[in-house]
Order: sequence, then structure tokens, then C-alpha cells
Amino acid sequence: MLPVSDRTLISCVIPANEYRRVRWRNQLGWTREIVRVPDQDDWCWRLSIAEIEQDAPFSAFPGIERELVLLTGNGLRLRFDDGETRTLHPPHGRLRFDGARPVLGELVDGRTHDFNLMWRRDAVETQLWHRPLVGPIVIFVEPRTSWVVHLIAGAARFTEGSGLPPLAMGDTAILVANEQRQRYVLEGGGEAILIRIAEAVTHT
Repeated sequence: MLPVSDRTLISCVIPANEYRRVRWRNQLGWTREIVRVPDQDDWCWRLSIAEIEQDAPFSAFPGIERELVLLTGNGLRLRFDDGETRTLHPPHGRLRFDGARPVLGELVDGRTHDFNLMWRRDAVETQLWHRPLVGPIVIFVEPRTSWVVHLIAGAARFTEGSGLPPLAMGDTAILVANEQRQRYVLEGGGEAILIRIAEAVTHT
């Protein structure tokens, strides 16, 4: 269903109604998986939207970094086993943390939906931004990198020449380049999550 193979990632728009609803690894909740790259269990990076309906411990992901962004709801409190407590406040609080850290998710006041970026730290590096769409956004995609646009609210489209369909609220665009840098221009109104994903730099 997803336009991703084990070896090749192509530029595409994934409509929200095509996300795969799957159980958490610990079976204590549900998530809507947007994409995993490559599309196999041993992925390098993964995007999903967690549906948190009750207080529950998060699944452990050793070797994985993750960043959580509150999409809807009145807040999510994260209680780590080492005593640290952090709260994702509305409208779009976020936190980056080690996926191996034991953590309990507590609802502040009712269920939440939370955007979940996960990546293997020895394979890729990521940057995530929350941005309003109030005019054109130009995205330059370098070879061996990928960009993600997740539309939180509103409507948007890429200018002619991209070959990509418009984005409605909740849709996700994956942007890649071939051998040369590629330019994408996004126009519309609303709010979006932008993510840059690049191969990890190795030091010798």
C-alpha cells in the first residue's frame, strides 16, 4: 500500500486515510503508521500517529531516538523511570528522547493524538520543525536526504512540476532527490511539521 520499497524511496503524498492502524509493540495501545523506511521490521526511520486513550507505558525501542509532537488533546505527561517528568502542552508541545528509556504516558485531560518520529541513531540524523503556512515555503532536497511535510491543519499544494497531488489536513508528503538537488515549493495555509532526514555522519 505504501509507496516505499526496501531499497527505493520516491517522492509521494500519503493520504491520511491510507495510514496503517497497528498495535504498539507492547500491545497497550494503537498507532497509525504513516511510513517506515525501508518498509520492513528493521527500519531506519518511521513516522506514525499514536492514539493514546489511557495511561500506559510506552514500548521500548533500544537504539532508537524518537521525537513526539502533540497533535490533538489537552496534553500528555511523560514520566520517565529516572524521575524526570515532562509535559507536552497544547497546541503542539514536543519532546525528543531516547527510545530505550522506560516512560509512562499519562493523559492530562482526555485522549490525545501524537505525531511520532523514530529513527535509528547509527543510520540517520533528523531535524524537526513546526511551521505555520502563511506563504510559499521553498524546500531544497539534497541527494541522500529526505524531507517530510505533515499537514497538521489547512490545505497546501506543491507548485507545478513536482508531479505531486495537493495535501489535505492530516496528509503527509515524502520528498526525495535523485542524483542532484531538487527544489520543491509548497503553497497554502495552515500548519505543518517539517522534517529533514539525512544519513548519519560517521567519524573515522
